[in-house]
Amino acid sequence: MFNALLLEKSEAGFTASVKPVDEAQLPEGDVLAAISQSTLNYKDGLAITQRGPVVRSWPMVAGIDGAGTVLESSHPIWRPGDRFIHNGWGLGETRWGCLAERARLKGDWLVRLPEAFTPRQAMALGTAGYTAMLCVLALERHGVKSGHGEVLVTGATGGVGSVATMLLAKAGHHVVAATGKASEADYLKKLGATTVIDRAELSAPGKPLQKERWAAVVDAVGSHTLANALAQTRYNGVVAACGLAQGADLPASVMPFILRGVTLAGVDSVMAPVALREQAWARLARDIDRDLLESMVEDITLADCVARATDLIDGKVRGRLVVNIA
Repeated sequence: MFNALLLEKSEAGFTASVKPVDEAQLPEGDVLAAISQSTLNYKDGLAITQRGPVVRSWPMVAGIDGAGTVLESSHPIWRPGDRFIHNGWGLGETRWGCLAERARLKGDWLVRLPEAFTPRQAMALGTAGYTAMLCVLALERHGVKSGHGEVLVTGATGGVGSVATMLLAKAGHHVVAATGKASEADYLKKLGATTVIDRAELSAPGKPLQKERWAAVVDAVGSHTLANALAQTRYNGVVAACGLAQGADLPASVMPFILRGVTLAGVDSVMAPVALREQAWARLARDIDRDLLESMVEDITLADCVARATDLIDGKVRGRLVVNIA
């Protein structure tokens, strides 16, 4: 038996609770792992609070992220004692996840824990930090370099936004952080933001084409915020879109694309190929300021997850929540 955050749905309703689970109930997989740390991401929050249709198979163990140690393996490249990171691949949605003491996973999904990171540091980054790096890599692939102009980061106090702000600032970009939390301006400037703006400047319906400002954008918000960011992006600018905190809609026009040559680069972290994952984690190991990373982390336990998931969806969390499973 092991403890897990189990999501259950029946005629009586929905429940999310930590309870003992029999190891025999774990799904098939070629790696059995002990999970030492996990984290709460926005998608986890949606699943645990049932505010979004994330879970597609019941019952479900929550947790899209995990870091831990291989216990048993029939996979050719993984051996007992190996340390790994897991992000995405449908965990917490269609397959039991890592907010648990044990998980059975597929070896093809795992990335070796970089020597530069402890498991806790890796989960301080988690899918949010890994997604932020995927966004930075997407901007670089499209030719964005420091000195090109202001780079906007939306949802800047969230997990993706906080790490993106840190990474872009370290790379020499002039980062403009958009947030609805005016009290967090000092936090964002500590991460490297040059300017902090109110998210209200972007979140209301706007004109399809607006004054050019951004050389590039990292957007984790979607909806009107993404539409306005596109409308304000400069000629040949690039917008990396990775989230939908405001909404999944995109009330925009083709004007930024056909009149200014703007590129909208979609960033997916769930099914990204292993080679890209390894590249992202290698860059995180090289570029992350560990002291700044520590400043954005709050440690919680498995028992705290249900309450903190509500806080996360309600916008009451800054930075990253690391779940210490043990």
